[in-house]
Amino acid sequence: MTLLERLHRAGMREVVTVQPVTGGLAALAGIATRRDAPPVFVKGFADPPADDVFAAEAEGLAALRELGGVATPEVILADRDLLVLSVLRARPRSEAFWERFAHLLAGLHLSTTHPRFGWHHDNWLGRRRQINTWNDDGFAFFAEHRLLRWLDQPRVEAALDAADRVALERLCDRLPDLLPDRPACLTHGDLWAQNILATADGEPALIDPAVSYMWAEVDLAHVWSTSPPPEARRMFEVYAELTSLDDDWEARMPVIQLRQHLAVLAQFDDDWGAAEQIRAVLAPFRARP
Repeated sequence: MTLLERLHRAGMREVVTVQPVTGGLAALAGIATRRDAPPVFVKGFADPPADDVFAAEAEGLAALRELGGVATPEVILADRDLLVLSVLRARPRSEAFWERFAHLLAGLHLSTTHPRFGWHHDNWLGRRRQINTWNDDGFAFFAEHRLLRWLDQPRVEAALDAADRVALERLCDRLPDLLPDRPACLTHGDLWAQNILATADGEPALIDPAVSYMWAEVDLAHVWSTSPPPEARRMFEVYAELTSLDDDWEARMPVIQLRQHLAVLAQFDDDWGAAEQIRAVLAPFRARP
């Protein structure tokens, strides 16, 4: 069933056409033109992974907006088959925009600290459930629910050999030595550059969250690791100043980003180099002959 047919079935008979858009990896998406009303953004899965996937995304958008003060699109409809949102605009190509984003991201992280890691229920990262079972220990939570949870996925089993899997387990055992002990805060959870857009007046806005209370550097690592544009360079400096990051933060990014590389490897035939990057990070933890 097309997005247009789904919209009509959901009662949005005023929609005339849906123009496909690209950029996302997991779902079909488009801009829907409506009679006598502004256009809206719509997305759906060809085969929805579960009934709650879009309800969880809508909840994440609300949490970012209401708890973290982040601009997000208005949710017009969220049901099993569709998510319909107000339309945002492409982000401007300017250092000023990214500096404002640094302030927004720092504000989100600094204002939402939480005593535990997780979320009050599981939600979704692409087409896979994100496990959010509460834990007082951030290292244990990250190891179990953000790294090791991917090892039984068929594409991960095919791409990583036994030595790689043992190396990942060793890395997880060493997390307290590799990463600082930081508090949990509300995180977007899927913060690659494609999910950073702009409001009508050019202010930063976020889409496609997979929220949880986790280390702030999970969000930072995702932006840092996904080829941000040259004008974003100052953003990292400003964020570091606002959040009092130590000088070693860049060295931690590959370890923290392992979570996202494993998620990509688990879900897509073309992993865009994820398996190679995983093996590079795991190399120091492989057994020596």
